[in-house]
Order: sequence, then structure tokens, then C-alpha cells
Amino acid sequence: CRQLFCSPSGTSRAIRPNLKRAHPCDEDTPVKAKKPRTGAASLCQEASLEPVERLQHCSSAQRGEIESSLDNDDQDLIGDFSKAHLLPTVEGKDPGLKYISPDTLVAVLTGQWSSFLESSIIVDCRYPYEYEGGHIKGAVNLPLQRDVERFLLQQPILPLHPSKRVIIIFHCEFSAHRGPKMCRFLREKDRSCHEYPQLHYPELYVLKGGYRDFFLQYPALCEPQDYRPMEHGAFQDELRQFRCHSR
Repeated sequence: CRQLFCSPSGTSRAIRPNLKRAHPCDEDTPVKAKKPRTGAASLCQEASLEPVERLQHCSSAQRGEIESSLDNDDQDLIGDFSKAHLLPTVEGKDPGLKYISPDTLVAVLTGQWSSFLESSIIVDCRYPYEYEGGHIKGAVNLPLQRDVERFLLQQPILPLHPSKRVIIIFHCEFSAHRGPKMCRFLREKDRSCHEYPQLHYPELYVLKGGYRDFFLQYPALCEPQDYRPMEHGAFQDELRQFRCHSR
């Protein structure tokens, strides 16, 4: 098996997409992928909106070079290795995850990728008081792992047409901990439902900079148009409670 994510691909009252659903996953199937590696953070880079193309293998390469080339190709493939990632990505804190910029998310929200997408699900992993104080339009609030399992895995959201994709974009306040952690959790639980490398959700992303950066750049795409930080003084009791539930 290759690395879990390097081979990629509630509490909210938001209306769920009316999409085809599969049967609930079998939780007893063993996880068949390795844990992702972690790495150092790097600066955000501008990315083109053109889809990523697969790399071609050199037929004359030696065995070691071929294996190395395959490993490099896998960096650009979604989690089931069926195709390249649709959205342009930027470097982020965890090299095992795929990060997108706020500009790319705006392109998704405004329909620039609609011909390729069946659905794009924005998962806001912040606590409810943060979400209620301001969130990206259309985002669903799933702050706990059980919320993610209930919303996404009990009845998986699948594309109705094989040429279309369902993508999930995770974020929290800064996308430094809660968002990436929930993204990894979904991939691990999804792996446990299938024979490797099959997945319900092969294409997962993390919004770099989280809600804070998105709100600073695109407040008009947030509702209400406000930003309530996790450490807000008026919500310390709620913060302690959710931190306890998250352990």
C-alpha cells in the first residue's frame, strides 16, 4: 500500500444535496492504508485553475526509476488512483494532504468547475458558536468525528454520473489542526469500508488559511459577514465543553 493521503486523489442545518446514496459502510473491514507523513509548513503559492494532468512514464527507465516515477505520479492522483486531482493545489502544513487557496474555493462556489462537479461539500470543523458567528455560504458544520460519520458515511453521497465528481473541502479557523485532522479521519474511516484502494470520497481538500483568511479576502461570500474566533471571551464555557468532546 502506498501512503494514505499522498496517493490521493452535525450539527449544521444546511440542506443536504439530493444525491445518490450507497449502503452504509462496513465498519469491521480493516484499514488497509498507512498513516500519512507530516512535514513543515511552507508559503502559499499561486495555482492555475487548469486541471492537473497525469505524468507520463518513461519506457526506457530502469526499475528503480519507474518506481520513483510512480510514487511521484501518485502525488497528483486522487485517493483511488482513478484520475488526477481536479482542483489546483498549493503547499500546506501537512504534505500528505491537498490544500487549495481561497481563490480556488471561490471558483468552486461561483460555478467555474460546475461541468466537472456533481457536488462540492464544504465541511466547517469549527465549533458551533464559531460557525454561527460567520461561515462560508453553503458550508455544513461538522465539529465532531461522529458528526462526520453520520453525515458522510452512514449514507455516502455519490455522483449520479461517472464523469462527475464529489469533492469535500475541510477547514477550521486557520486550517492548522481541526480541519486537517478531520480530513485524515474521514479518509481513514472511508478506507476501512472498502478493499484498497476503493473509496466513497477519493477527492479531499483542505482550505489553506481556514475561515480567517477566506473571510478577510471574501467577506461577501460569508454569512453572516463576520468572524468569531475560537478563543472569543464570551464563549469560554462552550470552548471547554467541545474540547472535552473532541478528545
